[in-house]
Amino acid sequence: MGWLGAFSAGQLVLALRVILRWLRSTGGQRLSALSLPHADAATQASVAVLVPVLNERERLSPCLEGLLTQGPEVGLILVIDGGSEDGTDELVSAYARRDRRLRLLSAAPIPDGWNGKVWGLEAGWRALPSTFPWVLTIDADVRPGPGLVSALLARASRDRLAALSLATEQELPPAPLLGLLHPSLLATLVYRYGLPGVVYEGPVDRLRVQANGQCFLVQREALAACGGFAPLRHSLCEDITLARLLVQDGRRLAFVEGGSLASVEMYRTAREAWQNWTRSLPLHDHLSPAWRTCLGWLEVLLVQALPLPLLSLLAGALIAGRRRWRQASLWLLVAMLGLNAGLLLLRLGTLVGMRRAYRRPPWTYWLSPLCDLAVTLQLGRQALRRRHRWRGRLIIRGNAPGGIA
Repeated sequence: MGWLGAFSAGQLVLALRVILRWLRSTGGQRLSALSLPHADAATQASVAVLVPVLNERERLSPCLEGLLTQGPEVGLILVIDGGSEDGTDELVSAYARRDRRLRLLSAAPIPDGWNGKVWGLEAGWRALPSTFPWVLTIDADVRPGPGLVSALLARASRDRLAALSLATEQELPPAPLLGLLHPSLLATLVYRYGLPGVVYEGPVDRLRVQANGQCFLVQREALAACGGFAPLRHSLCEDITLARLLVQDGRRLAFVEGGSLASVEMYRTAREAWQNWTRSLPLHDHLSPAWRTCLGWLEVLLVQALPLPLLSLLAGALIAGRRRWRQASLWLLVAMLGLNAGLLLLRLGTLVGMRRAYRRPPWTYWLSPLCDLAVTLQLGRQALRRRHRWRGRLIIRGNAPGGIA
C-alpha cells in the first residue's frame, strides 16, 4: 500500500497549494461603473480600442454597438480585418458612418506562422497615432456595457496600474452540452491561478499572473517597452504571454471581475469549446517552464478531476473487501476516502462560487464536474502538442528564437 500512501500525500500537498492560492486571492473587488469615479477631462480621447476580426459578421454587431456607447475617453475604435470573406468589412463600414471614431483597417494577408489574432493586434498597434496613452484590446464576441472604458481608466488610475484586464461575464446559449463543458473548462483556471481581483507586480508574479485578452487595457508606454504585440506571435495564449512580459518588466497589472460591464458569448456549441478553448487553456508559452505547466496540470488532475471517480472506487473497495484489509491498509483507505470527500465538497463549493461568472447558465451547469476528468486529459494532450490549427491556419507554438520546444 506504499504507493497509495505516496499518492495521497501528493494529492494533499497539491490540495493545500490550491487552497492557499484561493486564500491569497480572496477579497478582490468587482469593477463597477457606479463605485468608481468617472474619468476626468484629462482622459478624454486617451484610449484607442483595437478589435481584431476574421469572418465575424454574425457576432460583431453587439460588440460595435457597445463600443459606440462609450464616452469621450475613447478617441479611436480600430477594427482590424485579417481577410474576412463573410461581409465583415461591409458591416464595419456601415457602423463607421454612425461614428467618426470607428475605422476599418485591412491586415490581410496574415503572415505565415503568426497567430492570426496577434497579427491583427500588431497591425493595429503599428497604425495607431502616438497621441493615445492607453490601448484597449477587445474581442469581437465581447459585449461592452455602458461606462466600461471609464471604469477601466478609473481603476487603473486608482491602483497605479500599467495594465488591467477583465474576467468577463459569460453568456451561454441554451445548449445543454455546452453548459456541461464550459464551466469545467473555466474551473481549471480557478484551480491553477486562483480568483480574479489580484494585483501582480514584479518578476516574482510572472508565472502566477492571470489576464484575459477579451478586454485588456494597457499603457502605450508599457506595451512599447515589451515590443508591442510581435513577441506574442507564436503564442497560443497571447493574453497571458503579454501579462507575463509586463510583470517581468516590473509593471503593475490587475485582473478583476467585470460584472455587468462586459459580457461574452465565446462559443455556441460544446464542440467549438472543446476544440478551440482547450488549445489555449494549458497557458503554455516560452515564458513558462515545462515543469510549471506540468505542476498546474497535476493540480487540476488530482484536486479537481479525480476526487469524484476516486470516491466511488474507494467506497466500493472499502465495502467489498473490508474484512480482507489489514488494519493499516484499512485506515489508509478511510483517510483517502475522507480526503477525496473533502476535495469533492471543495469542487462543489467552487461550482457555487463560479455561478456569478455566468448570466443565466443552463441547468447542466450544476453537472459540469462530471466533465472534469475528460477536460483534464484533453488539456494535457493539447499542452504536449506544438502544431495547432486556428481557423484553417497552422500555428506552431514556440516556432521562433527563444520559443519553447
